Amino acid sequence: MKVRSSAFASFILIFEVLGVALFLRGFFPVPVKSSSSRSRLQDLPAEPLSGSSPNGSYIPQPLFKRVVIMLIDALREDFVFGAHGRKSMPYTRHLVERGSTLSFVAKARSPTVTLPRIKALTTGSIPGFIDVLMNLNSPALLEDNLIWQAKTAGKKVIFYGDETWVRLFPKHFMEYDGTLSFVSDYTEADNNVTRHLDSTLKRDDWDILILHYLGLDHIGHISGPHSSLIQPKLLEMDDILKKIHGLLISKEAEGSLPYLLVLCADHGMSETGSHGGSSEPEIKTPLVLISPAFKRKVGMEYPDEVEQVDLTPTLALSLGLPISQNSVGRVIQSVFDETSLRDQLRFLHLNGHQLNCLLKDSIPDYMREAGFEQYRVAEKAHGSWMKRYLEGNTSEVLTNMGKKLLKQYLEALSAMSSALSKELGKYDVYSMIAGMVFVFQPLLGSCVCCYHLLFSHVLFAALDDGKTNSLGTKVIREVTIEKQ
Repeated sequence: MKVRSSAFASFILIFEVLGVALFLRGFFPVPVKSSSSRSRLQDLPAEPLSGSSPNGSYIPQPLFKRVVIMLIDALREDFVFGAHGRKSMPYTRHLVERGSTLSFVAKARSPTVTLPRIKALTTGSIPGFIDVLMNLNSPALLEDNLIWQAKTAGKKVIFYGDETWVRLFPKHFMEYDGTLSFVSDYTEADNNVTRHLDSTLKRDDWDILILHYLGLDHIGHISGPHSSLIQPKLLEMDDILKKIHGLLISKEAEGSLPYLLVLCADHGMSETGSHGGSSEPEIKTPLVLISPAFKRKVGMEYPDEVEQVDLTPTLALSLGLPISQNSVGRVIQSVFDETSLRDQLRFLHLNGHQLNCLLKDSIPDYMREAGFEQYRVAEKAHGSWMKRYLEGNTSEVLTNMGKKLLKQYLEALSAMSSALSKELGKYDVYSMIAGMVFVFQPLLGSCVCCYHLLFSHVLFAALDDGKTNSLGTKVIREVTIEKQ
């Protein structure tokens, strides 16, 4: 009897494990992945040219010499662009309204937790809910990413702030100081980042500086977005940005490439101060790009919306790096507006080629996707444009043709990016249902068996005691006859 019971229990356990595995397989779908491991400069496609052999792998020159990324954890877009932005972050708001800046509302995808959002910012892909489970113990990121590309290209990267970056990118930083702090600490963690600024910004031995401030997020968890602690913290962050901007301006050399200062966030903050969901305050974050390469603003305009993952290909191309293989982002075109028309088309072509390859690797019926055909048509038109351009044609007709081609590329990028993002968000409903059946069927069977065993036990106990009612007597007699 014990052997039979053990076998039955093992059978139930196997069914339960199989059911949970099937359900998780459906709930955490396999992310879109390129067949290639990592992008390399030598693998970039040739510039389109119709009627002859390819035009070689022409790569436009980098736009920026140095990049500083100031990431403020849990910074909501209304903290900068909202009604209180002028009081809470006056210098930043002045740059947004009157400075050489480009401003956007960057939409983060759920789950709005730090680890998945760092992955999204560096790989351009959209991590799933499985990354929430890894948030407190993140392993090294092996997927193609912006930090690896920068290191491979010989760029020197420095990081100060949230220790998650150090765990994700071990041996990638020339210098780093990771901060592991408790939620109750909203002062020392940020001071540990800021103390490095004066000495680091005066040095010339780095190319990318990443700062991740945690204090604002911790205040949100403690007392919410309307706490009296929020404004002083935002004023502190505003003063830090002002210091960084001033030091970058002082180090700018005439004739060299300009700097780029990026103000961004990993996620926002809900009305209760938490994050992780998909409410508007949690997914909408500010993205402010500050550089003398951009035109000076003449007034406040509410920023356009972009996807958070759009920053990845934009930074990659503006630094002369390949776009990460699994990026679903599309370049922010306004960053490249001051470059030549040829360079603008080439940037869009490189982004389109990367998205097109990912589309082919991820979606079986990729040829039915509108973006695939749009990109094919745009690339063909690009080849015709290049042929005329290289022949020395400088007419207005060619310029208008190029501007029309830009729109074609942008439409294709938008369609391909949207298709890939939808593919990432798909759940395998059949696996989820099958998993639930596997989980609940053994449980139901166990309940039925327990019921029958309990009923039989009570019944035979009544038979032994001779205490039965009229219905029980009839059943007992039938059982007795069967036993005889």
